[in-house]
Amino acid sequence: MDVVPVATWEEFQTLVDDLYGAREVWKGASRLSAPNVSTLLFRGHGDSRWKLETTLERDAPQWQRVLDYHEAISACKYQIETLTDRVWDLPGRQEFRERVAAGDHASLQLVLGLGLAGYEYLVYLRHHGFPSPLLDWSASPYIAAFFAFRQPPPSALHVAIYAYVERLGGPKMAEEGVPAIDGCGPSVRSHRRHVLQQCEYTVCTVYRNSEWTYICHEDAFGKSTEAQDMVRKFVLPVSERLKVLGLLDRYNLNAFSLFGGEDSLMHTVSVREILRKWR
Repeated sequence: MDVVPVATWEEFQTLVDDLYGAREVWKGASRLSAPNVSTLLFRGHGDSRWKLETTLERDAPQWQRVLDYHEAISACKYQIETLTDRVWDLPGRQEFRERVAAGDHASLQLVLGLGLAGYEYLVYLRHHGFPSPLLDWSASPYIAAFFAFRQPPPSALHVAIYAYVERLGGPKMAEEGVPAIDGCGPSVRSHRRHVLQQCEYTVCTVYRNSEWTYICHEDAFGKSTEAQDMVRKFVLPVSERLKVLGLLDRYNLNAFSLFGGEDSLMHTVSVREILRKWR
């Protein structure tokens, strides 16, 4: 993972433009063999000291084994369906066990994320606060910046905005004992926030000791190569916060436009009032 200190918002914008330019170069270089360059994804943290970790890692580490997590969400499924009047497709326990038992990464992808049965259910759980192995990203660097600067903790001196590219031209490689990140793609029916925030998701797994386990994304980023899993961490001073929130609000990018609801409206109008007196 490359850590890039950034002094100002304007410098960050220039670096992001450079990334988009580099992506076009990667696409051109790969076009003759395999036009396989992933979309740039972004994620914002209100404190640069925070790790890239999922809510599953933070809130329910006892479910790190893939089979244990599937058992947990299967057990909850009927309660949730009863109380929401919704129905989700999820592989049965025996089917799931059979498809992941051999340690085949392609089989795991089918049940975890890439055109997966159950992906819609996993995204629903993630959006509504259930511990999740999915790490959420946005296709917009400006939405990621909003989340970084929205409400940093009082002790934070810097925020972080991550930029990630899964594939830079070739096929995605995975091997036993090495953490692997899989992008799950944007095509899933979910909460309206999924569309408003241009969400995409990644999941990180490792096959070790004859079983699949969810693992920290940073473990995989530490083993990234020139062909896959490129990540950059831009570190910006918190002192840029009001300037950035004001600029984003000019494009109607604020809590209300990204979340809706009265709580988000209160955050938006309060920030506008603060900005009005700050300028």
